[in-house]
Amino acid sequence: MAVWLTQARKRFHAECLAGPITETKGVPSIADVSNKASREISIGLVAKIGDTQQLAEKPAGQTAGHMFESACQNFLADAFDKLQHLRPGAFSVERGKAISQFDQYAHLDELRVLADASKELKTHLGTDYLIKPDVVVIREAETDDSINSVSPLVDANVARRTSLRAANGAISTLHASISCKLTIRSDRVQNTRSEALNLMRNRKGRLPHIAAVTAEPVPSRIAAIALGTGDIDCVYHFALPELVAVLREQERETLELVETMIEGQRLRDIADLPLDLVI
Repeated sequence: MAVWLTQARKRFHAECLAGPITETKGVPSIADVSNKASREISIGLVAKIGDTQQLAEKPAGQTAGHMFESACQNFLADAFDKLQHLRPGAFSVERGKAISQFDQYAHLDELRVLADASKELKTHLGTDYLIKPDVVVIREAETDDSINSVSPLVDANVARRTSLRAANGAISTLHASISCKLTIRSDRVQNTRSEALNLMRNRKGRLPHIAAVTAEPVPSRIAAIALGTGDIDCVYHFALPELVAVLREQERETLELVETMIEGQRLRDIADLPLDLVI
């Protein structure tokens, strides 16, 4: 019998093939139709994970992107429920949340109010720091009853500023920011990197996990995000073993690039993501 994570991965793929990834005239929607290698790799990749919907036209990019975000959110939410014994705490996986709603970035709301009141200040600051990650993993502040459930650890006289205690007026913490890119184009690469840099530069407190998930079939485009100095923790492919198998079967030279990213700890499979977020 397959282990739970294998089954969850299959459900994730089924959700992807039921919505964001479709086929039009035999070509999966994740393919760049003007690129022969992209078409061939996509056809081989999708064939290994299941059947797609056959549509006259593929869904609009934004619609497909939102559906992919939803599939990633559902997969991570299910996984975190199963990982409570490894990472205790009140966690949730959500979409559409601005980072200013979380403890490390709450000061950005105050900055926004000041900037709105001053055209000069707004010109200098811009609005790039006001980001909404595609998917976020949130940890809620803990009550003292929860903290003291095993033995007395805190009272009114100690640990009065930690952001873990609800008694301190703490709000939820951004545990992880996940950028979900069904496919990768040059503009999306820059967007993913700029979001990561904003999360790093504008925090007060702990840096959240910063990851990207993609179904991009072309290795060189994956490398555009995965390779670099580490502004993103790691890139996770929605079907990495299957991608490697297709590249090997088609005798693609780009297999070496994928193996380099894997061995260099820059590219992993979607199944690795929930466990990495527990660390």
